[in-house]
Amino acid sequence: LHRVDRRQRQMCIRDRVNVEPKQSLKNANLCRHLIAAAQQTPQALAVAVQKNKHGQLRYHEINFEQLNQRSDEIAHALTVYGLNKGMKAVLMVTPSIDFFALTFALFKAGIVPILVDPGMGINNLKQCFAESKPDAFIGIPKAHIARILFGWGKGSVTKLLTVGGSSLLAKLIGGISLSRLLKKGTNKQQQAFDMVKLADDDISAILFTSGSTGTPKGVVYSHKMFEAQITALKQDYAIQPGERDLATFPLFSLFGPALGMASIVPDMDASKPIEANPAFIFAAIEKYQCSNLFANPALIEVLGQAASGKGKPQLTLTSLQRVISAGAPATLPSIKRFIKLLNPDVQVLTSYGATESLPLTKIASDDLLQTTDITNNGGGICVGEAIDGVEVSIIEITEQPIANWQNALALPVNTIGEIVVKGAMVSRDYYHRESATKQAKIQDKSQVRHRMGDLGYIDERGRLWMCGRKAHRVDTDSKRFFSIPCERIFNVHEDVKRTALVAVTLNNKTLPLLCVELTDEAKENKDFDLSALFSQLKVIALNNKQTAAIAHFLIHDKFPVDIRHNAKIFREKLAVWAQAELEG
Repeated sequence: LHRVDRRQRQMCIRDRVNVEPKQSLKNANLCRHLIAAAQQTPQALAVAVQKNKHGQLRYHEINFEQLNQRSDEIAHALTVYGLNKGMKAVLMVTPSIDFFALTFALFKAGIVPILVDPGMGINNLKQCFAESKPDAFIGIPKAHIARILFGWGKGSVTKLLTVGGSSLLAKLIGGISLSRLLKKGTNKQQQAFDMVKLADDDISAILFTSGSTGTPKGVVYSHKMFEAQITALKQDYAIQPGERDLATFPLFSLFGPALGMASIVPDMDASKPIEANPAFIFAAIEKYQCSNLFANPALIEVLGQAASGKGKPQLTLTSLQRVISAGAPATLPSIKRFIKLLNPDVQVLTSYGATESLPLTKIASDDLLQTTDITNNGGGICVGEAIDGVEVSIIEITEQPIANWQNALALPVNTIGEIVVKGAMVSRDYYHRESATKQAKIQDKSQVRHRMGDLGYIDERGRLWMCGRKAHRVDTDSKRFFSIPCERIFNVHEDVKRTALVAVTLNNKTLPLLCVELTDEAKENKDFDLSALFSQLKVIALNNKQTAAIAHFLIHDKFPVDIRHNAKIFREKLAVWAQAELEG
């Protein structure tokens, strides 16, 4: 009965909110969605932030009217402080009410936020700020201390704003606190802020890639890109106003208020979801009866493991209507374990994309699990069909730039090549990276196609299959090996946690080598027979034409992986290690 009542309530809210007249994307601002929600459902919850204090979970809440007013006040204060349309501001603030209000204030004022992943490392962060040349640095005290120690933004930053901490601390750091700035404001802060209007291709934000598969690059997000993403979440993922989202990724959490959906932020480090406390997440979902959960593969694994196992009571997240997973492919066993937490009719929607273009495709868990045999036999990972408005093509693998698109470039079905995408959510360029833009973008009349840097193929049903990164393929004199298809063949062994295909050089020849990480059970078994395992892996290799030429195996204690997803293996590091092992 509760489920029926909740859906009826959301339908009522949806009927009220969707009366907003259609507006051209030109001369608009994505904050128009927040303003519409504030006008039509002012008292509805917009954001709730969970905090663990001394073992007790507390929640800070703000409704749509308050969030809109707060962001108006901050937008006024920022302009008084000297920040105006077109200026750039680093935003390093932990998920909080201020994070949401500040971000919407920047958008309203036409100030370009620079968003980075703190987990990318000190040197990468310094490079990002050197390239983007921010005019302002907005951050918590820790971020400002790091800025001073490592010279972030030195030479370009002229405005410093501290969020949290005392006014004295902000002064010592060299700037002003947000609370002090608001107190120094003018009477205009009591008025609605006249948000800046943007054309389709005007820059709205700069989002840096994580650098997990290369050097971080600043992706230029236009107004049109954000609008396309909001439209996709409404249409292809059927997200409706009045829903409540358990948001575990800061960027996605911002879409909540823009969709008329409440963002519930759990107490966790978004850059290290593998360390999240499942109890906090389960508590937030239960308290707010969240209908949507955004979780990357690492969190899917953490939550599934926490609720499974002998002696543990069966937990069901009855309020969830959908789960969206993105960032990296979740393993099939991980999804199979996690869906036991959901009602039978609820799907995990795995989404494919990248910082440069997201979302692109999706596949429901029921359909994904039916591909198990194909995946385990070297067919790659199915990431589903393209969402509405997205075109996916496969081209020949090449390292050369492609200036202009021709339909003749597209390969036939079931042919592995480089994945190329086109759509309104596809970025046009990288910020001050002409060489990278030239390498990754293909001009297609008035639009741009993006080369994903991933390999894959499209099957006869129009589904996209991922076969790994282009940089991770192994080319020998006689054969080409693709990382994901080869690795998944070996991953079915009960003692193998995961594998990584790398290239090594022996006797001046390039050869494929498989790095193997054992399961925890195998590692703890003192009587484990490695020679028997190697013999079994060689048999597996010989039984599949894709892997028959793989004859070299090495055990690695713990693969180097990205912090955020715990799924992107740093094969480049493993290749160096493997070469040294062979030569040693």
